[in-house]
Amino acid sequence: MARVAVVQFPGSNCDLDALEILQKTIKVPTDLVWHQALKNDQYDAYILPGGFSYGDYLRAGAIAATSPSLETIREATERGKPVLGICNGFQILVEAGILPGAVLRNTGLRFVCKWTRLRIESTRTPFTKLANKDQALRIPIAHNEGRYYLDNGQLAELEKREQIVLRYVDENNIPSEDSNPNGSMDNIAGICNKEGNVMGLMPHPERASIPILTPDNHSEGRMIFDSMIETLEGGR
Repeated sequence: MARVAVVQFPGSNCDLDALEILQKTIKVPTDLVWHQALKNDQYDAYILPGGFSYGDYLRAGAIAATSPSLETIREATERGKPVLGICNGFQILVEAGILPGAVLRNTGLRFVCKWTRLRIESTRTPFTKLANKDQALRIPIAHNEGRYYLDNGQLAELEKREQIVLRYVDENNIPSEDSNPNGSMDNIAGICNKEGNVMGLMPHPERASIPILTPDNHSEGRMIFDSMIETLEGGR
């Protein structure tokens, strides 16, 4: 049976949420692994959870990206294993150069905590294979530095290679200025690497995976974890 690692850094605070979803809701063997203990690529998939690793000093994710555990994560990505970075985990993957671009401070210069509506742009990742293109998801965000940025040339390449996985949209499922909570370029909420096995997103799917914890008893974020497990157990 597949085994998943949730990698914990100093300042992680969504690690136990991800662990709860995987262990108790989806019931897949999952270990909480301190980053210094992750010395070998021995898991089938890896999750870098949200939080404020090392207090977000220098830049969000910048110090955690220098952890030797990121070399193990890099090896796993090169072997094609699924790797998911949520919020601070996304920032870490970008700082480590595993995902392209940069994640900057929100345009409003404030911490933003709210529910957002997302649109699935690509189903080629292990985390969206159970979704339909253009499907809407309601997933919350909670961050101060969530504004995804890259230059226009890189953006065109990202679009061409189907590396844009999620966009912030309005109630009509259209990306708009009002639906963009942080000024993220082109309303981007989540991306993947060229190969598709690594995904980073600013919204927190683990906070939208148990009905009792959502405003109207939905669990739309769970699809991301279910897709990963389906990939691990059934292949692509």
